[in-house]
Amino acid sequence: MELWYTEYQTKNLGLAARIKETLYSGKSKFQEVAVVEAYEFGRMLVLDGVFQTSIFDEFIYHEMIAHVPLFVHPDPKTVLVIGGGDGGTIREVVKHQSVEVAEMVEIDGLVVEVSKKYLPEISSALNENHPKLQLKIGDGIKHMQEVENKYDVIIVDCSDPIGPGKGLFTHEFYQNVHKALKLDGLFVQQTESPFYHQQLIQQLTADITSMFPITRLYLANIPLYPGGLHCFTIGSKKYDPLSIDIGRIPENLNTRYYNRELQKSCFALPNFVKKLVR
Repeated sequence: MELWYTEYQTKNLGLAARIKETLYSGKSKFQEVAVVEAYEFGRMLVLDGVFQTSIFDEFIYHEMIAHVPLFVHPDPKTVLVIGGGDGGTIREVVKHQSVEVAEMVEIDGLVVEVSKKYLPEISSALNENHPKLQLKIGDGIKHMQEVENKYDVIIVDCSDPIGPGKGLFTHEFYQNVHKALKLDGLFVQQTESPFYHQQLIQQLTADITSMFPITRLYLANIPLYPGGLHCFTIGSKKYDPLSIDIGRIPENLNTRYYNRELQKSCFALPNFVKKLVR
């Protein structure tokens, strides 16, 4: 009998993947955690039935959420990743020579441990205990409440705005992010699908714009995610992503998707997305 795993992306739409086998299935105090081997996507992390990442295309998401903001800031030394339990974002962050401290606050320790075992290509920095990495298992929302004027760049690598990730899409959270950043700091957050989460994008764009003088949305094509088109939003106190000199970006970053040309072109938006964030 064939085994299929379906993520219901809306109440009317699902993405189904044929599965070879289930490698892990368990439950933490926060969510159901599974790793499955799919024919098309390879090993996949699934949380509460939602596809989070896959060996097939993880590099797109992790490179774009990390390198784009880190090259907007001219000299990021202290970086925080909220979430990102699979380890892919922190793997990309520590590639930057300027980064001296890469903190990571993940609420679900089970996600970290499962990813280290079943997704070692993604969680390599975690498995190697990279010298720049400081890992804390804890609540990213609470961490933001307690920190002030500390980070150059904050990367919010969160799950969907349900369950543990819901509080990371609120006006109060963005206020605390603003407080935790230095005077010239900036942050980025994955902000879902411009096709299927338009109301959410409009709400968070308004919230971020109300406290950051520069707000920019950018895009990446990620097959695993709803509609294949995913967006990220930057809130910056000083540096405009559209004004950076891409000539200072090295060409030997060891990336599979990101490059210096994409650094600017990813901010070129289709008209319907421009209308969303106008």
